[in-house]
Amino acid sequence: MAEALLLSGTVGAGKTSVADALGDLLQEAGVAGAVIDVDWLRRCWPAPPGDRFHHDLTLRNLQAVAGTYLAAGAHRLVLAGVLESRDQRDDYQAALGVPLTVCRLHADLTTVRQRLEQRHAQDPAGLAWHRERCGELDDILRRANVEDFTVDGSTGSVHDIAAAVRAAAGWKD
Repeated sequence: MAEALLLSGTVGAGKTSVADALGDLLQEAGVAGAVIDVDWLRRCWPAPPGDRFHHDLTLRNLQAVAGTYLAAGAHRLVLAGVLESRDQRDDYQAALGVPLTVCRLHADLTTVRQRLEQRHAQDPAGLAWHRERCGELDDILRRANVEDFTVDGSTGSVHDIAAAVRAAAGWKD
């Protein structure tokens, strides 16, 4: 039976990098799967009033992309994205059409800010926005508590963190 695992966390927590590494681990193990970066599913502008992060568009695209991957034989869908509420988790679950497990990657904010400074070294406006958003989003995610488990994304290699996520999810295929 197909399953999905969403890596959530604040900006700079390592969601995309760990999702890529987890996809590599699954591929090496011969597990049919796909990796979906949710940010790319919502990258459209301008955002409509009242939906600043294009939630509705994200769900439509997620349903289409996940359905295509599942029809192609994927058994494991690995997603990198952010879920800020139980309602959003329910929406993703419905769009995916397969059981969804959520892992929150937690990284201390000092590490997150260092990562953001590297990532946005040539983008001062982007850096300022992400630096402000990281603490705000970390608080939102902690209060929302939508994850099934949390993995420390502050230390260790991306591969080691992906292996820890895989083990915590019970994906031992």
